[in-house]
Amino acid sequence: MDKIYYQTIDTMEKKHIDPEYINGWACGFLHNPKREEQRLNDAYDAGYNDGWDRKVDGFGGWVKKK
Repeated sequence: MDKIYYQTIDTMEKKHIDPEYINGWACGFLHNPKREEQRLNDAYDAGYNDGWDRKVDGFGGWVKKK
């Protein structure tokens, strides 16, 4: 597996990025199919698109509020 995948997931988890974004990013990065429509949300879609494009710095706006 690509080292970038693991490093990016680790970085996002440490920065408390929304888990929906992380899940979407991972699915997009691996080119998995998207979730079924009723389970989609903005964070997942943004993560999926960034992952698909192999963007590793687009998660700044998805910090999970405590």
